[in-house]
Amino acid sequence: MKLAVILPAAGLGTRMQKATAVVPHPPENTGTSRKQFMLLEGAPILVHTVRKFVASPVVHDIVVAVRQDDIDWVYQMLEPETRSLYGALKVVAGGNSRQESVENALKSLDPDTDLVAVHDAVRPFIELDTIRRVVEEAQVTGAAIVGIVPVDTVKQVSGAQAGGAKVRSTISRERLVLAQTPQVFRTEVLRRAYEAASADNFIGTDESSLVERLDQVEISVVLGSERNIKITRPGDMDLARLFLDHEAKR
Repeated sequence: MKLAVILPAAGLGTRMQKATAVVPHPPENTGTSRKQFMLLEGAPILVHTVRKFVASPVVHDIVVAVRQDDIDWVYQMLEPETRSLYGALKVVAGGNSRQESVENALKSLDPDTDLVAVHDAVRPFIELDTIRRVVEEAQVTGAAIVGIVPVDTVKQVSGAQAGGAKVRSTISRERLVLAQTPQVFRTEVLRRAYEAASADNFIGTDESSLVERLDQVEISVVLGSERNIKITRPGDMDLARLFLDHEAKR
């Protein structure tokens, strides 16, 4: 079983623009707080994420999709981190959206790749056991994602969520999960999903939303962890430092 991990990391991270962390990128880009390159205890968040997959024995290749101008320096940054990887590190050009970035990365995979895992570049606290479990599930079923059960009451509203929304109903949590990553699929399943999305001009919010549109494909859910946070806003960095300190003391 050959597994490739795709890390889409071409985003601009606009919700992090007020953060104060240092970003190790070329001087001409100074002033951009791209969250995947923000420093977390001395190393970019992307590096912390890559380290998790390098440490996983089920991972063969890692493909990172970044902006075209970032390919060379990102490869130089990640290459020392991935020397123990069983397969290869590839850094490819991403697109203007996550969907385009993953699609470009898919095209770079070796023909004998059996499974593809797509993971948010800014989820550096994924646990090795969770990676193993979701990969094993996808190996059996063809499609599996990591998710957690919501603990808060979920309301359906009308109007703008940012303000002025009106509650219309309460949604039962019994049939809800909050999707995380990795999301793992047989390679041919994910490729079919992207081809169908392209043909229909469909834009999804994650890989699962594309695969859900295929006939005769059911996606399993593997229980994840609340620690598997997606670092999105400046306040998330405080929690990330806490988690990293806890990992260091294990």
